[in-house]
Amino acid sequence: MSPALDAALRDRALAWQADDPDPATREALVALLERAERGEESAVAELADAFAGPLAFGTAGLRGAMGPGENRMNLAVVSRAARGLADHLLASLPQARGEQAPLVMIGYDARYNSRAFAERSAAILVAAGCRVRLLDRFGPTPLIAFAVRRHGADAGIVVTASHNPPADNGYKVYLGGRLAEDSGRGVQIVPPADAQIAARIAATGPVRDIPVADGGWEELGDALREDYLAAITALPREDSPRHVRIVHTALHGVGTELAVAALHRVGFTDVHPVAKQADPDPDFPTVAFPNPEEKGAIDLALEQARVVEADVVIANDPDADRCAVAVPDPHRDAWRMLTGDELGVLLGDHLARHHGYRGVFASSVVSSRWLGEVVTALGQERATTLTGFKWISRAPGIVFGYEEAIGYCVLPDVVRDKDGLSTALVVAEMAAMAKAADTSLVERLDDLAREHGLYATGQLSIRVEDLSRIGAMMQQLRDRPPRELAGSSVTAMQDLAHGSAETTGLPPTEGVLLATRDDGRVIVRPSGTEPKLKCYLEVIERIAADASSADLGAHRERAAEHLERLRADMEAALELPE
Repeated sequence: MSPALDAALRDRALAWQADDPDPATREALVALLERAERGEESAVAELADAFAGPLAFGTAGLRGAMGPGENRMNLAVVSRAARGLADHLLASLPQARGEQAPLVMIGYDARYNSRAFAERSAAILVAAGCRVRLLDRFGPTPLIAFAVRRHGADAGIVVTASHNPPADNGYKVYLGGRLAEDSGRGVQIVPPADAQIAARIAATGPVRDIPVADGGWEELGDALREDYLAAITALPREDSPRHVRIVHTALHGVGTELAVAALHRVGFTDVHPVAKQADPDPDFPTVAFPNPEEKGAIDLALEQARVVEADVVIANDPDADRCAVAVPDPHRDAWRMLTGDELGVLLGDHLARHHGYRGVFASSVVSSRWLGEVVTALGQERATTLTGFKWISRAPGIVFGYEEAIGYCVLPDVVRDKDGLSTALVVAEMAAMAKAADTSLVERLDDLAREHGLYATGQLSIRVEDLSRIGAMMQQLRDRPPRELAGSSVTAMQDLAHGSAETTGLPPTEGVLLATRDDGRVIVRPSGTEPKLKCYLEVIERIAADASSADLGAHRERAAEHLERLRADMEAALELPE
């Protein structure tokens, strides 16, 4: 028997349709309703999900699938978000009018609807009494994070879904200017600002009643790009070598223009963009998932690297705030993708030793402990933060920060967020210096392993259709934690929701930490941007100072086997089906 369309759900959909300013989503909703009224099971389920409740606005702003409905990314949802943000800014700066009115920078990527969402936001913010500067064409997320700090803006918006699937879009919000302390200027929002903005959005009336201006915003153009390029290209040392062959891919995103321009400007001219992925394409036709971490995403780049005999592959995600790297592995005569943690350790070590960075080197709690050991030995401070750059960037005294999900902040005074373009410059410099010294980045990792131990990391990622499963798995882990993992007894189970001041100095956050007698560690937490439960795995192999390359290879094999046993035991602990 076909499922019946609930009358209340039908009424909510019709009310939404009447208030929707976008003809395309209105028509899509009409078609979906017709299918649901005919009893099509998939249409009823889709409609129920589209109206399951408002798309949540949180510390990541908004992110979700595009389409009609309150639980989707569309012009109506964006209109309410823009008005809610405007009301928050005006309430926070009650005397700010005219030339002192709240100033907002807006950018967008090349996904479907991104420009329309950005322009609608500009029109609503201007109508509300804000000053707005809108990017003249699509651009990388770090460009707006930079603009917020450079122009002293009170807020920034980037319409992007980063590395999500093609059907998604998102709405990232930064605060700055008069609404943030220096460490929080140009940084993604955190509590209580997220809840305050969400409350303003919820209080917004019908979309048709939101005033929309015909114009009145300024344009952010090439002058901003030039300022950004000048700021990040000051980082590489003038006396460091430049002879290195680079393959770059933007994965159909918006990073090619500025990445190549920055590399060329500082003297890295032997750059080979992957032609099939260099231009923005919202369909992401050559990848199953537009994330450089995903299997197969950089296959075209690796293919080109072998043809041109490159020294390094640099991959940016579609909005260019993240950076992934592959290098030839001299031990295996093959290309090797560096993990996010390996690149984080290499960058931190390089910036401390070759650029004289002095201060706090920060990483998230789910990232490897390796960086902390390396910088402590160099006489620098380490800091552990909650997951996400909204927290990493706020570490007091930060000079470098990273998270294992290939996000790196190498110039916090310029971009107080992850930035895949400035990171690419440091990667190019590291690769060129290694080549000039007749060594490699892999061999530098070997040296660090001999000095501090081999830290190997991995993940178990569980994607769910029913979000309630995530809560159930977390509760199961709290109620019945494993007594042993990979043959080593579990010596501590820490519920991070209660805070972890004694071990990590962190405030409460949703997660569980498991520590084993042999220094293994597992942290389990829900993803902040996707319907996933993530298990972050880490094992340590102690290495002799005089260990040979063969010895290190054996240690790496043992570490990989150890990680696999950890992964299998966590699957069993969470009672996943085989």
